[in-house]
Amino acid sequence: MELNINEIMAILPHRYPFLMIDRIIEMDIGKRCVGIKNVTINEPFFQGHFPGHPVMPGVLIIEAMAQVAGIMGYVASDEATRAKVTYFMSIDNARFRKPVFPGDQLRIEVTTTLNRRGIWGVAGKAFVGNDLVTEADLKATFASPPK
Repeated sequence: MELNINEIMAILPHRYPFLMIDRIIEMDIGKRCVGIKNVTINEPFFQGHFPGHPVMPGVLIIEAMAQVAGIMGYVASDEATRAKVTYFMSIDNARFRKPVFPGDQLRIEVTTTLNRRGIWGVAGKAFVGNDLVTEADLKATFASPPK
């Protein structure tokens, strides 16, 4: 299954400048999902991270992983769950192997490690080309939004 940016925006509540996924290129529903983030110099965070040496912040790479996982969880869920909001629960074993620069294309792969009682766990990896740049284990849950 593939999704374009309009289909992604119909699923995720995020918008510019916090929408971190441009495309979903592969999905085995509920098991594995692969997304693409094209990293451009126009990203607002490059103004301050770092002037003269722009590097994508690691926390935003983790956020991109979470968004890919959120898309996968949403597609795999029923209508009642889809009406809820996704909340991060934990980030474990995060490793930042190489920096990500403007002009790079991030390929984000998430694989389900847990799907029980409304809690999703994924192992996430981000690549530039064949190089692993970031990896982390993430957990999230779907919950009703606050009133």
